Amino acid sequence: MTTPRERMVISAALLIRERGAHPTAIADVLEHSGAPRGSAYHYFPGGRTQLLCEAVDYAAEFMAERLARAASGPEALDDLFDYYRKQLQRSDFRAGCPVVAVAVEAGDPAKPDQSAALMDRAAAAFSRWREVIAQRLVADGMADDAASALATLVLSSFEGAIVIARASRNLETLDLVQAQLHSLVGRQDPVGKGASR
Repeated sequence: MTTPRERMVISAALLIRERGAHPTAIADVLEHSGAPRGSAYHYFPGGRTQLLCEAVDYAAEFMAERLARAASGPEALDDLFDYYRKQLQRSDFRAGCPVVAVAVEAGDPAKPDQSAALMDRAAAAFSRWREVIAQRLVADGMADDAASALATLVLSSFEGAIVIARASRNLETLDLVQAQLHSLVGRQDPVGKGASR
């Protein structure tokens, strides 16, 4: 069972992925989570910035755990795309990646301290996902350098496909990118075996 604090963090992540970071107010998070009115600053003395940072951390760990559970690179890729395909359809194409939303919006020159904290959290989330994807590829037999490069391509392509799918309100780009990445992830060469392409 989740605590009111945990519910607020999860609610913030869910609202950010659909609305973006700027439009997500603490009042919205309280309403969405059902947390008591006076609880926001009790649980998050750092205010909205702390709540947003923890929402990014939650999203980062949620997706990292999903990726780590996969038995192979292709399975991890399919789970990632299938999960977001369902989220996009259920939300009428509103549910994007909360980490991308924060990264895109965290550039307010009037609030450099808040922006820096959020950008650091977003960068850490992307780094964590790349690392988990690369580890999965290495476990499948890919050399470290190649796995790191392919993990960056997978993550960048996946995030871009979500943005395009949301904007176009269809899944065609997601399907095409998944197929192209699947062909790359599914044909890695075992370490020391040489190219077979």
